[in-house]
Amino acid sequence: MPTNNPPLLQVRAAGLYCPAGDFYIDPVAPVDYAVITHGHADHARPGHSHYLASADCAPILKNRLGAEIDVHQLAYGETLRRNGVRLSLHPAGHILGSAQVRLEEAGRIWVVTGDFKQQVDPTCQPFEPVRCHGLVMESTFGLPVFRWPAAQHTISQINRWWAQNRKDHKTSLLFAYALGKAQRILALLEEIGPIFLHGAVASVNRIYAQAGIGLPPTLSVSEVNDARQFAGALVLAPPLADHPLWTRRFKRAERAYASGWMQIRGNRRRRSLERGFVLSDHADWDGLLAAVRASGAEEVWVTHGFAAELARYLGEQGRRASACNLPYAGEVNDAEV
Repeated sequence: MPTNNPPLLQVRAAGLYCPAGDFYIDPVAPVDYAVITHGHADHARPGHSHYLASADCAPILKNRLGAEIDVHQLAYGETLRRNGVRLSLHPAGHILGSAQVRLEEAGRIWVVTGDFKQQVDPTCQPFEPVRCHGLVMESTFGLPVFRWPAAQHTISQINRWWAQNRKDHKTSLLFAYALGKAQRILALLEEIGPIFLHGAVASVNRIYAQAGIGLPPTLSVSEVNDARQFAGALVLAPPLADHPLWTRRFKRAERAYASGWMQIRGNRRRRSLERGFVLSDHADWDGLLAAVRASGAEEVWVTHGFAAELARYLGEQGRRASACNLPYAGEVNDAEV
């Protein structure tokens, strides 16, 4: 789809702005009207006067930002008109409620992917390619080194690791992001033994249960008085819990991370991990290129991660592409693994 008109979007200090519709997408500073792609903290900030999100994302926002926030819910594919701009949300496949934002005005169509992936995930609706003139796309893992194994292959590795630790009466301590990745792991795992959750994961699980997402039965780490109950069990916790103040309760444990960053072996060694499992809720290199092709976009703005590298590659392939420096970091190696 060729585009010769000025883009529908601008980069401002508060983030990505649509001047024709007078709204921001995932702004980092308080604004009047914020369209939110998903509930992770780097995209959903407090302080906005009005929020727009998908129906499944709205409960996550209220849980994180407060029940009193003003959130307008939009079903996937439903259209909202705002100051002449037709706005709709489409599945991004990142986590529950994640959405791409489609904007249409005077025959021009732009799409903002937010964070997305194409791999199998039973806890959210799958990524939906959306045709457009202009595409704003994340590139958290925008290098050829990041090519993911099949999700079920990684889950099988986790199952075998847990089964061996259970045989050896060890605790399998698995760190994964509390919103999205933890639930994806739970939905795909075999029930080899008891599963205990950090409080942050348990809180999100309740939201997923309300959305009708089936997850296995679990117990709370905080409710255990006898540490011997953890022997042979799987404990699922966010990366920030990987600290002796929290982990010392597990007397014989092996530590592992589930992350796209585990594709780089040095990250495993740096954290002194027994295991690192390659599992990401972002598109890999091949997935990013597939999304560009499926969109039909002739102009691509690349954000987050390896934006300059991916934009350069797309340019070499004949695309009009540029790195777009939005004022938020996205998933970084030391924060969300």
